[in-house]
Amino acid sequence: MSQCFRVTGGAPLTGTVRPSGNKNAALPIIAATLLADSPSELTNVPRIRDVELLLRLAGDLGVEVSWIGDHELRIDPSGLTAKRLDPELCAGIRASILFAGPLLARLGEVTLPPPGGDVIGRRRLDTHFLALEHLGAQVEIGADYHLEAKQLEGANIVLDEPSVTATENALMAAALARGRTVLHNAASEPHVQDLARALTAMGAQIEGIGTNRLVVEGQASLQGARLEIGPDHVEIGSFIGLAAVTNGELTIEHTRPEDLRAILFNFERLGVRPRFDGDTLIVEANQERSIRPDLGGHIPKIEDGPWPAFPADLTSIAVVVATQCKGMVLVFEKMFESRLFFVDKLVGLGARLLLCDPHRVVISGPSQLTGGVVESPDIRAGMAMLLAALAAEGQSTIHNIKQIDRGYERIDDRLRQLGAQIERVELAPR
Repeated sequence: MSQCFRVTGGAPLTGTVRPSGNKNAALPIIAATLLADSPSELTNVPRIRDVELLLRLAGDLGVEVSWIGDHELRIDPSGLTAKRLDPELCAGIRASILFAGPLLARLGEVTLPPPGGDVIGRRRLDTHFLALEHLGAQVEIGADYHLEAKQLEGANIVLDEPSVTATENALMAAALARGRTVLHNAASEPHVQDLARALTAMGAQIEGIGTNRLVVEGQASLQGARLEIGPDHVEIGSFIGLAAVTNGELTIEHTRPEDLRAILFNFERLGVRPRFDGDTLIVEANQERSIRPDLGGHIPKIEDGPWPAFPADLTSIAVVVATQCKGMVLVFEKMFESRLFFVDKLVGLGARLLLCDPHRVVISGPSQLTGGVVESPDIRAGMAMLLAALAAEGQSTIHNIKQIDRGYERIDDRLRQLGAQIERVELAPR
């Protein structure tokens, strides 16, 4: 049975919130535990649909998975034997590709069905397979992807794009490869850094964490370890946006300030200026919400890019915040061809914006939004629709909320604690 959110907007969100563990760190770290020859324990793991799906995939491979606390996992890979991933499970999650490196390194072979995930445009896998080929894998591409290697060998690899998941796959495979691997043009997002630190805790030797050049000295084996998932900087950015569009005051605890520099810089461009108190971020009520023009009065631009630039996963949030700010701004989403196609739903709620092409949208604000019926096309656009519904006058209904549940833990419960009027409604079968 499907569900929807019914939201009544117009009330400011106030209170204190703690971000969940980073979804995009939890998924590769779960995959990395398969490299070890003993159990690992993970803390601060978000209880979201994508994590649950990846754990089901791991269990299907013979890995023993158990929750030992609300957000704590024990993963024992000693029973890992299967070399083929379940196609039905893979269809529901793009992160299934993260098992390529670990299974290839541990078992010498893996068969991967095409991964699923958000429909936000083409998401190429070439970089994954090219990197693994450099390490000695033979790749056969048909209806499935079959990779085989008797022994992975360290290599000097230039990634053809700084892909996050390809960097993660290459890192995991290189950790058990023979000899030294150098990854050039590597991704360096906070979740990539978290994976590298987790691998180091398991016995890997990695230099250059946080840079675009990673050096890995391959080890004969890795051991299980106790690993903590860091706070989700994208969720923190979402809560900043929620405070801004509702004129509320939120205190966001347990942040990592170094992960938020580009995020805060771009919110400042919209007239939203949170402040730090240690690792606590405070978004005060009644932010200025006035877009700062470029020199000469030109229209400013918010654009995403590889870390440390503004994260692509927050462009949808930035669009909605801009609808509530005075002035005009261009949001330029460079990475995915379809991510901005959700903005037609904002137009239906009363937003003034122009979609120039699949990558660029111009927003003129502020706009008075009015509640309506919308749908969540992907995780981040779903959260953006929640922002719009909470900023709007009247009631909104958001369908396909399983997309939001993939990336945000119990978001309706947490928003109610901050004063939001939101309920989860079961829909009768059609």
